[in-house]
Order: sequence, then structure tokens, then C-alpha cells
Amino acid sequence: MCGIAAIFAYRDGAPAIDAAELSCIAESMRSRGPDGDGAWVADDRRVGLAHRRLAIIDLSEDGAQPMASADGRITITYNGEIYNFRALRAELEGEGRVFRSQSDTEVLLHLYERDGVGMITRLRGIYAFALWDDRRRGLLLARDPFGIKPLYIADDGETVRVASQVKALQASGQVGPAPDPAGHAGFFLFGSVPEPHTPS
Repeated sequence: MCGIAAIFAYRDGAPAIDAAELSCIAESMRSRGPDGDGAWVADDRRVGLAHRRLAIIDLSEDGAQPMASADGRITITYNGEIYNFRALRAELEGEGRVFRSQSDTEVLLHLYERDGVGMITRLRGIYAFALWDDRRRGLLLARDPFGIKPLYIADDGETVRVASQVKALQASGQVGPAPDPAGHAGFFLFGSVPEPHTPS
């Protein structure tokens, strides 16, 4: 298990993101990723990604995150395991793509370069990720269809914040602990909290 975080100030008038806030969110998830941490903030400070690492597949620094594509256009922070990543990698290598690591994270970068958002249909596994595409100026958020790997989102109308845990979002100082009545009602009605709600 790893911890991922992202902040994207998507409205023109939104304040630039604070690298200290991003670091605080990631640090609150230290227990999810004791093997390392990393952060990346775009030059214009409109977007930033962070990662707490639990190294499993590629134990070297080549597998560290956030990870960028060779041209720097795409950057990803990812938590999970892509069960078919070796087959996908072989397919991509057959097309002439060159890999720098043994990680499934890098497979996601190459797959997105080739297929865009359509890459999601090729993935078999458990995952949650935030992927920044600098050319499109967009943040792709995805999680596996069953939601096994968590991805919590807080959007204040100007800036979206994403993390693997609710407590991490609250650690930002920008997301309050107010309860979500719909989340509580859903729990009592259905025995689980329906998405996109949370208990708080």
C-alpha cells in the first residue's frame, strides 16, 4: 500500500498551490509508505503531486514517484498493482518504447501516452492514481472499478485536493472535519457509505 496526493488549482483565480500543504498531506500518510517519499510541483504552481512509497515490484530508486515520462509532459502518482503490467509492457516494448525501470508505474505512463484515457480499459488490477498531462493541462484521477484502492477527493470550487485517506485531506488545513449527512444516512440505510460521500 502506498499513499498518493494531488492538488490542482483549476480555476484561474485560485491561489497557487502551497508545496508545504502538499508535503503535509503526504506526511500524514507516512504509515502507508515507509520506504520513501517524493513530491513534484509544476513550475506555474497550479498542480502538484506527492507520494509515500511502499516498494514492492521495483525496489530501486528508478521506481520512485511521482514519476514523469521521458519528455516530462506526463507525471503520475500511483498506488496499486497492475496484474497484467508485464503483458502490457511487452506489448509497448514491441512498439519500440523504452523503459527506465521495472515498475508497473512506468507502464501506466507509456500506456497513457499511447491510449490517453482509454488506457483504463486495459488495466487489470487494483489501483488509484493521479496523472497530470501538461499538454492538455488536465488531471486524470482513476481508481479500480471496485474501489479497492482508495481515492478521496475534496473540491472547493477552485482547487481539487486528492489523497488516499480522508485524514490526509484534513491534514491540509483546507478541508474541514464536518460530517457528511448523506454519507451517514447511506451507511445506516445500506450498510456502507455510498460514493461519492464519506462519513466526514
